[in-house]
Amino acid sequence: MFDIGWDEMLLTAIIAIVVIGPKDLPRALRTAGRWIGKVRRVSGHFRSGIETMIREAELDEMEQKWREQNEAIMAAHPPAAATEAALVGPDPGTHAAPLPSDAAELPADLPAKPKPKRKPRKAT
Repeated sequence: MFDIGWDEMLLTAIIAIVVIGPKDLPRALRTAGRWIGKVRRVSGHFRSGIETMIREAELDEMEQKWREQNEAIMAAHPPAAATEAALVGPDPGTHAAPLPSDAAELPADLPAKPKPKRKPRKAT
């Protein structure tokens, strides 16, 4: 990130010791570390937000292209199933019998559903 060599770090440390003093230097370094951490978190959050916006924009563009291509394909080639169904009609063997709407219409030979057994509660 920054191109700082050992000689520059040593010079910075000596200046920090002289200006801040050896007694307050640990507290100053902790404060600087906290600020650097906050800046990194904010920049990471900002970067991820920008990347998310870019991804969403790219997805919208791709979906629009797919819609246009799909419409072009559908206009050039109508679906075979729709034209065939219009000419032939529905298949009579695919329809299921209607379900009974009342329990009285169910056959009598079906067993009744057993009720679950309850355990007695303990008295407290």
